[in-house]
Amino acid sequence: MKTNKSFKYWQWETIIVSMVVYSIYYFVRKNFSIAMPGLTAEYGISNTSFGVVIAIGSLIYGFSRFMNGFVVEKVSTRKFMALGLLLCALANLGFGFGVDLSYWITGVHEGPQFVNMLILVMGATIVLNQYFQGMGFPPMARMLPQWIAPGELATKMSIWNTSHSIGAFSAVVVCGLIMTNMGADMSGDSSVVARITSNLAASIKGWENLPLADQTSKIMSYASHYGAWRWCFIIPAIVAIGGSILCFFALKDSPQSIGLPEVEGTETGKEATEGKKGAHKAFLAHMVFKNKWVLLFAFANIFVYVLRMGVLDWGPKFLTEDRGMNINGAAWSVAVFELTAIIGTIFAGWATDHIFAGKAHRMCFFSMTGAVIFLGLFALVDMPVVLSTMVLALAGFCIYGPQALIGIGAANQATKEASATANGVTGILGYVGSALSAIGVGLIADNFGWKAVFITFICVGVIGAFVFLSMWKAPRDGYERSRKFTESLMNND
Repeated sequence: MKTNKSFKYWQWETIIVSMVVYSIYYFVRKNFSIAMPGLTAEYGISNTSFGVVIAIGSLIYGFSRFMNGFVVEKVSTRKFMALGLLLCALANLGFGFGVDLSYWITGVHEGPQFVNMLILVMGATIVLNQYFQGMGFPPMARMLPQWIAPGELATKMSIWNTSHSIGAFSAVVVCGLIMTNMGADMSGDSSVVARITSNLAASIKGWENLPLADQTSKIMSYASHYGAWRWCFIIPAIVAIGGSILCFFALKDSPQSIGLPEVEGTETGKEATEGKKGAHKAFLAHMVFKNKWVLLFAFANIFVYVLRMGVLDWGPKFLTEDRGMNINGAAWSVAVFELTAIIGTIFAGWATDHIFAGKAHRMCFFSMTGAVIFLGLFALVDMPVVLSTMVLALAGFCIYGPQALIGIGAANQATKEASATANGVTGILGYVGSALSAIGVGLIADNFGWKAVFITFICVGVIGAFVFLSMWKAPRDGYERSRKFTESLMNND
């Protein structure tokens, strides 16, 4: 009884602390989307340029998750995760002082030479940040299945997955407040106001059709908080340093690391092959790279991430440029999207275990279908701003179910011994989707407008739903597959 109580304590301590730590990872990642409108206003950076930077960063993140999925199988998960968060903090500090670095290199504060250097510095720091971000999820993909049985993994890991939304919610709320309360008041400087006017006119499609009062309001809101975007990186970086310290001292790698027994139902038989040459590589190949269910989860992740990152990365820009919101209102709208995503994530995990008997792919199909319906309403039906925000929030409720369940489903199919590698595979394809979303949204928005962007999202969602439907007959997990494989490996010895 004492052992059971001790296990429950450490299991929930692991879930809660790792949620806090991973939410801070998102806090120093999703701050960029709120800073983007300010960067456009002050320096005239286009949606296409932002799209290229986000796309490169997304590919780097996917590559990092893939590579670190292998690395973390052999190192301490808590130490690895703590180091990654500390490095993210340093990258964010570098971005916050990117203007100073660009001035130091070019010797000017404005103009094409300065802006091009700022984009280069911005791109370099985002690439570094995204690589270090890839050190966050692989440790969790390995650690959590060590603590949670397959039959309850969807429920408890879905609770954990709300850390994505908690972190993103915190980022958009805090950075929204920063953008509307900090920075220098340059509204009385005619040259600054003129530059912001020119930049907004060049970057916002249909600017000339906006009422003069709306144009003036947007211009003065940015001029009154000039340079506030820098604090969207500096303040989160300070928080991330504290999160790194918490991670290092509070997390435990596995039950065995503190003298507790292995979780019942997670026996793979792999321990019988320890020391056998090539056994680990063969196990990973069989459970991940030759496992069609893991590969289908990974393929589906492309379409999920096009939707998820499209709304999350571009939501503030879309709402300010197309729906006429100010930056604070846009930030709160995306925050509501994230709040409903938390509820949707928990519901998707609960429904997977209690309605679909742990078969995550079936819940993903219904979630993706719901996302298509609500995004369609949002894009194609004219409605008041408040109702529009509510419909976008319902889309978030649906989108985040598959986002969480793909990692859970892949972990169950690959077993706890290969879960980090499986999530590396799903991750890299997910961020291929993110990169496609970044480049595609930037180009489509600049050339065809925001409505065309959301029509594209609808088409992508339909394809993703059909991929999940093709997995309908997949088993709940791969533990039987792993035991059969290890038995055959031993019999062939």
